[in-house]
Amino acid sequence: MAIDTFVQPMLKLDIFHGLRPLQITEIARRAYRVVYKPGDVIIREDEDGDAAIIIVSGDAVRIAGPGMSEPAEAVPAGSLIGEMAMLIETRHSSTVVARTPVRALRIAREDLQEQMMDDAALADHFVQRITSRLSVVLDTLKSIDAMVCDSGMPAIRAGTQPALQPQMH
Repeated sequence: MAIDTFVQPMLKLDIFHGLRPLQITEIARRAYRVVYKPGDVIIREDEDGDAAIIIVSGDAVRIAGPGMSEPAEAVPAGSLIGEMAMLIETRHSSTVVARTPVRALRIAREDLQEQMMDDAALADHFVQRITSRLSVVLDTLKSIDAMVCDSGMPAIRAGTQPALQPQMH
């Protein structure tokens, strides 16, 4: 199968935006081509992750994880799952299962780190992407904190517990 088949889905993913075509092609070249059969677990909640998975074709579903609103949520072709696992040691927060035969690209952390050792610009790119995302999370948390303060509700600081009110008998 041509490398373009695997590069095309990567071009649509935010985490890879801004990389040079040669960098993306090299990531795809080093990645593993995997085929999951219907019912195969692609990633499992609370298990250590060591790679990100790009769904190239086929249908998968998320059957467990935070914020589940339905019994199963579609994970269509073009999706990136377990993204942080290609960069750092982490545990998966969801379980994703193949519903049909799924062709995927598995980007192993070990291989990506090796590539980043050879290409410092690649490492800088991922640091920038993750830093940007963390800034958004921080801004959101600050907004929530401000709303709590404005509401008059007592804020609970990290490492503290709310004071218990004496009970009348």
